Formats: sequence, C-alpha cells, structure tokens
Amino acid sequence: MENTSTVRKIISQFFLGVLAGMMIGIGGCVSLSCDNRYIGALLFSLGLFAIIQFGFGLFTGKVGYIPLRKPRYLSECLFTLLGNAFGTFLDAFLLNFTRISPAIREKAMASVEAKLNDTIPSMFILAVFCGMLMFLAVDNARISRAEGGHIEKTVGTMLCIMVFIICGFNHCIADMFYLFLTNRIADAYVYLPAVIIGNSVGGMIIPLIKMLTDKPFERSDS
Repeated sequence: MENTSTVRKIISQFFLGVLAGMMIGIGGCVSLSCDNRYIGALLFSLGLFAIIQFGFGLFTGKVGYIPLRKPRYLSECLFTLLGNAFGTFLDAFLLNFTRISPAIREKAMASVEAKLNDTIPSMFILAVFCGMLMFLAVDNARISRAEGGHIEKTVGTMLCIMVFIICGFNHCIADMFYLFLTNRIADAYVYLPAVIIGNSVGGMIIPLIKMLTDKPFERSDS
C-alpha cells in the first residue's frame, strides 16, 4: 500500500512538472513573439503566475526549499525537473508544426547561440541570480497567500520574472524550451548542468542565510 502511494506521488509530481514546463514554454513563446522586450518580459510572467495559482510543480520554485525539508524532498525536485523538461519539449515539438514557428525559432536562435557560447562562470553566475529571484517570487506568493495579499502575490511574481528576463539571467526550464525549439538541446551538455546547479544554489542562498538569523523559516516535515 505504501509503495502504491509512493508511485502515485511520483506520477503526480511528474505530471504537475509537465504542466509547469508547458506554462514556461508558453511564457517563452509569447516573449519571443513580442518586439518590445519589456512587454515580452511582462507577459512571460503569466507562466509563473499560472504555476503558482494552480499549484503546478516548477523545479526552480521548489529547489530553494531543500535546506528546509527532509531528504526525500530531493526526489520530488528531481521528478519535477524531469516533468518540466518533458513539458518544454512538448511545447517546442508542437509549436514546430505551426505557422509561428519560423519567426519564434529565429529569435530564439540568437539567444541560444549567446548562451551556449558563454563561459561556464558566466553561465553559473547568471543562473544563481535567476535562482534567487525565482525563490523570492515563489516564497512571496506563499506569504501573500497566507496573509490574503493577492495584489502582492501578482506584482511580486511579475517583478521577479521581468527582472530576470530583462537582465538576461539564465533559467534552466525556460532555456530548455528555447533549446528544444531550436534543436540545440544536444549542444547544451555543459550549459544545462551549469545552469541547473546555478539555479539550485541561487534558490537556496536566501533560505540558508535566513536559517542563520533570528527569524529563520519554519522547517517543514514534508
């Protein structure tokens, strides 16, 4: 019975991750479709807003809580990451059959080339900053939900996403979508691990520091 429950939980985590990956892919699609980068960055935030609002699973939103959870939480993050990857692949695969594919692929290619030709320290550092922003967005939503601050939740989500997009920080799930869309995923064997690690480190920085202060986060038993 316990094994059945565990399998169901893993399946649930994976498919919630798939939905989150698809939302990020849609966010990437609308961002690529906008000529104005600021409007594109704003509309991209719809992806994370939907993830937060409907309880989907996003790796970069979960990984920051690793220091606060029990070791089994690591498997939840892993299956979420796999689901996210499949969700972005599904979006990119389907979009390649549409009339908008050539235009968005061309814009994505320029970004992908710049990212893949970057240095490893730069890849990592830009990912760390993105990880910090993603943790802030998700934890702000958690706090706002508890306090009934719906405006704060929405604005906080939009600001964090807009900042990471406009600054050019690296987000592993969004980048998976661009890589699948441009068929460059096989060339990202250095880039993706560097960004996944960077996002993870960035996401955990704030919780780890807060644990050393006089007002640490409440530790979860889950």
